[in-house]
Amino acid sequence: MIDGVEIKNLKMIPDERGTLMEILRSDDHLFEKFGQVYVTTVYPGVVKAWHGHKLQTDFFTVVSGMIKMVLCDLRESSSSNGEIFEMFIGQDNPALIRIPPGVFHGIKCIGTGLAIALNVPTEPYNHANPDEERLPWNTDQIKYDWDINLS
Repeated sequence: MIDGVEIKNLKMIPDERGTLMEILRSDDHLFEKFGQVYVTTVYPGVVKAWHGHKLQTDFFTVVSGMIKMVLCDLRESSSSNGEIFEMFIGQDNPALIRIPPGVFHGIKCIGTGLAIALNVPTEPYNHANPDEERLPWNTDQIKYDWDINLS
């Protein structure tokens, strides 16, 4: 596991009206602080990668569909520097992933329909000076193959 990454398994609570799923609470052991909440969508087969942050921690989950979430630790001082971690999250495996600063991440929609993801970062987005580092999805800096593994 990448140092500083935490996964909280989420639970759907069903009743006769539908379902409810708590994602992140201010009394959770992994809660740090609130910056903002946003939703992003990913079309089937599309990769959104790579990006990381210097300051903010992301708390990422999927509320509809399925994605492959891939993390790569690019922190030079980290005990897990260079490690890559992948996880499949979404409606079939609900989870909240804590992604600390310096861990680059990307997602790929692996379902046949749109995936909808929710992020609760610790910092609000600064339009004038974004806390964001980007690398192309196929960068040589991260040795990861986004193709589907059928073996």
